Amino acid sequence: MEYGDEWTQQELYKYSKELEKEGRSVVLVDTILKPLPHIETMTYNPYEMNEMPKDTVFVFYCDTGKTTKARLEFYRKKLPGFTCISLRGGRGYWRPNYQLLEEIEKNV
Repeated sequence: MEYGDEWTQQELYKYSKELEKEGRSVVLVDTILKPLPHIETMTYNPYEMNEMPKDTVFVFYCDTGKTTKARLEFYRKKLPGFTCISLRGGRGYWRPNYQLLEEIEKNV
């Protein structure tokens, strides 16, 4: 499945749920040493990341999302075989209280 080069926060939550059902994990990667609130992140460390299962999806973030998007090819070369994606808007657009709610079934 192709997921593109950038994910919004909503897509991050949505695709994480989908991939979890397939047994794949999504890891949010901190490239600026500023963890995001209310979500688990991993500091960028190519050695540790290469030790993870090859079906892992890495979502990189910076302050604005521009640097990580520009460096995606660099990350993909450092982490061959992994899926690398940039978080659109980065830390600046992160909404700490955002939730992905299930659609309520209509009474028909």
